[in-house]
Amino acid sequence: MSDESGQNRRGLLTGAAGIGALAMLAGAGRAEAAAMSETEKANIKVVNDFCAACGTHDADKIMTFFSPEPAYRQTELVAPAVGRQAVAEKIAGLAKVATKFEVHDTWARGPMVINERTDYFDSPRLKQWHGVGVFLVKDGKIVEWYDYTIDRVTA
Repeated sequence: MSDESGQNRRGLLTGAAGIGALAMLAGAGRAEAAAMSETEKANIKVVNDFCAACGTHDADKIMTFFSPEPAYRQTELVAPAVGRQAVAEKIAGLAKVATKFEVHDTWARGPMVINERTDYFDSPRLKQWHGVGVFLVKDGKIVEWYDYTIDRVTA
């Protein structure tokens, strides 16, 4: 999907311009929270419920939030996992070590949900991750989940 400038959604979200666009959405989201549609509210609920499930160590439960053909990108430094099997493998690893996703702020525009959160891990390599999650939600399921790092605490 491209706009008049030829910028596509993936390109927008992967570059520095994407981070700026996320910041603009954040400010707009706070100012217009009362004008949120029922679909946007439902999409936020899907993402918040998903984040709550991420601390359960139940990969099967976590996978119920995804569409049949999802994509998941753990950080801006890695290529996304694409397809149910590839995402399930990443989620299985996440479920073993994630103890809590603490959501600080969430907003939505149409099918896009953006949250700022701190994720906690019981891992020898990573203890905390602070960042921004970008979710594309359609028909009550997460189609794409891309994370962008603000800070991380290693062991």
